[in-house]
Amino acid sequence: MTPIFVLSGAGLSAASGVPTFRDANGLWEGHAVEDVATPEAWFRDRELVRRFYDQRRLRCADVSPNAGHLALAELQRTLGPERVALVTQNIDGLLQAAGAPDVVEMHGSLWRLRCEVDEEHPRVSTAGAQGRSARCGCGALLRPAVVWFGEMPEHLERIYRMLRRCRTFVSVGTSGVVYPAAGMVFEAKKAGARCIEVNPKPVGGAFDEVSAEGSETALPRLVESWLQAYR
Repeated sequence: MTPIFVLSGAGLSAASGVPTFRDANGLWEGHAVEDVATPEAWFRDRELVRRFYDQRRLRCADVSPNAGHLALAELQRTLGPERVALVTQNIDGLLQAAGAPDVVEMHGSLWRLRCEVDEEHPRVSTAGAQGRSARCGCGALLRPAVVWFGEMPEHLERIYRMLRRCRTFVSVGTSGVVYPAAGMVFEAKKAGARCIEVNPKPVGGAFDEVSAEGSETALPRLVESWLQAYR
C-alpha cells in the first residue's frame, strides 16, 4: 500500500470530550491567549500559566480514545509507521493511548515538561499538577512542553519529508486556517497525493474527497476499507 499521511486536529478528539478551552469570544478559560499561551506570558506570570496547563492536564486525564483514535492506531500498527504517518496538532496524547506506535506531535504534549531556556535539553514526563520548583538539569525552571503562539511547530523537517512521499493525505478535524498545518494539503497535492478531508464542517478546496461527518464514524469505515484492500 502506498504511503498514507494523516494530519489530525481538535476534531479527532471531540468525541472523547476533550474540552477546547476556547469560548465564543476567543478566550481560553476566561484568559486571553497572550496571557496563557505565549513565551512572554510564561516569563511574566509563571504561576498563572502553570495553573492553566495543570487544569488542562487534569481534565484530559479523564478522557479516553474514541473510535477515530483506535482506527488510526490500528492502521499504523497493521501497516507500520513507514507506511502510515500520524501527525497531530493535538497535545492530549490520545493517539498514543489508543496504541499508535509512532505519533508526531507538532504542537508538543501536555504530558511533558521542557527547559524554559533551551528546548533541546531533555524533556521530563509529568502527570497531574506540575511541581512549582521542577527544574531542568541545567538549573532553569521547567515549563509545559507545548508549542505556544509565536513558537515554531516541532518536527517540521521530518513532517515535510513524509509529506513529499505520501500518496494519500487525510486531514482529520482541522480548521484549515492555522499555518503551517493549513498548507500541508497543498504540499501533498504537489507530491501527487489523493487528498481526503474528514470534518463535520469541511474546509473543502484542495481536497479530492470530503467526508462531512465526525471522525469517530468516518475513520473506522475508511480504515477498514484500506485494511481490506491490504489483506
